[in-house]
Amino acid sequence: MSEHATPFLPFALPDIGEEEIAEVVDALRSGWVTTGPKTRQFEADFAQYLGSSEADPLQAISVNSATAGLHLALEAIGIQPGDEVITTPYTFTASAEVIRYLGAHPVFVDIDPATFNIDPEKIEAAITPRTRAIIPVHFAGLACDMTRILQLARQHGLKVVEDAAHTLPSRHRGALIGTLQSDATVFSFYATKTITTGEGGMVVMRDKALAQRCRTMRLHGINRDAFDRYVSKTPAWYYEVVAPGFKYNLTDIASALGIQQLKKADRFQQRRQQMAERYNAALADLPLILPPKATIAGDSHSWHLYVLQVRPEAGINRDQLIQAMADRGIGCSVHFIPLHLQPYWRDTYALKPEDFPHALQVYQGAFSLPLYTRMSDADVERVIAALRDILRSAA
Repeated sequence: MSEHATPFLPFALPDIGEEEIAEVVDALRSGWVTTGPKTRQFEADFAQYLGSSEADPLQAISVNSATAGLHLALEAIGIQPGDEVITTPYTFTASAEVIRYLGAHPVFVDIDPATFNIDPEKIEAAITPRTRAIIPVHFAGLACDMTRILQLARQHGLKVVEDAAHTLPSRHRGALIGTLQSDATVFSFYATKTITTGEGGMVVMRDKALAQRCRTMRLHGINRDAFDRYVSKTPAWYYEVVAPGFKYNLTDIASALGIQQLKKADRFQQRRQQMAERYNAALADLPLILPPKATIAGDSHSWHLYVLQVRPEAGINRDQLIQAMADRGIGCSVHFIPLHLQPYWRDTYALKPEDFPHALQVYQGAFSLPLYTRMSDADVERVIAALRDILRSAA
C-alpha cells in the first residue's frame, strides 16, 4: 500500500478516550491493580445505571468475561449433570459451552427469521422433564420476546438466564435489559462490545443468595473477599474455602475502563443508532435483506451488530461479497456460524444442518458491516459506496 492509499477500515475498534486513560493511570498509581476499589465502584455504578434502588435493589457482580458470568449464573441456580437447558444455535459457542461445563446438555431451538432471536413458540415443544432453564440470547442488540419467554418459564417452573452480551443498553417494552424478572442477566465488555473493559462482564440479579453464591464462586470458593482482608486495619488473614470455585474476578485496571465507558453508554448507543439508520436508508434499494428492527412497542436496539443478508438475486454470494469488501479495504464479518454446524456440537448431539432451517438460511446469506463509534460519517459513506459498487458490478 502506498503512503497515499486509503487506510484499511477494520470491522471494529474500541472507543477509548482520555477519561479512560486517566482512570486506568489512577488505578495503576493506587497500588491496587487486581479486584479492589475500582471494581466495587464499577459494580455500584452499573447497578445504579440500570436503576437499582432501595425498593428494587439489583446485585451487580463483575467477572472477567461474559462466559464466566454465564457459568457462574448457571451454577448458582443449581444446574446439575444431566439437566437440559434450552438455548439458540444462532449464537457464539459460549452461550452453550457453559451448559456443558456443568455436565448439563443444551437443547437448541430454532430462531425466528424476522428477529434472529430464539423463537418463543418453539421453546415449549422442546421442554422435557429434564429441562431446568432457558438461555435466551439477545442477538446483535435486539431483545428477545422476554414477555413470552418469562411467561413460559413461569408456567413450567424454569429458570431464565439472559445472555445479554450484545445488549447494553437495549430495552424490552420500555424496561432496560438487566431489569426484567429473569433469574440473571449477563453482559459482556469484550473489546468489540458497546462498552468495553478489554475483557470482562457483569452478572446482574435480584436474589441476594444467588448473588452471594456467584461472588463466592467467582474467586476460588472463598467466603471472604481478598479486598476486604487486605485493606483491613486489624489482622484479617483467616478465610474458608466453602466450595471448589473458579478464577473469574475482574481487575481494577479493567474496571477503571468500565467506570468511564459506562458514562458514555447512552451516547454510544445514539451514535450506533444514527449509523444504523444511515445504512438502512442508503442500502434499502439493494438486493439485501436489512437487519431486524425493534418492532415491539417500547423495545430499543443497542446496534452492537449490523447484520445484512445477501439475496439470491444479487449475483454474488456472501463469501464473495466479504472478499470484495476486503479488497476495497473494508473489514466485514459473519455473525454467527450456527452451533449445529460446528464439529463439537454437530457430532456430540448428532445434529444435521436442516435441523434448524431458519438459523441455516439466515447464516448462508448473513454478513456484518463495520459499525462502531470511532467511525466517522465519511467512514460510513465509504462502506455504503463500496457495497453499492460491488453489487452494481455483480448485477
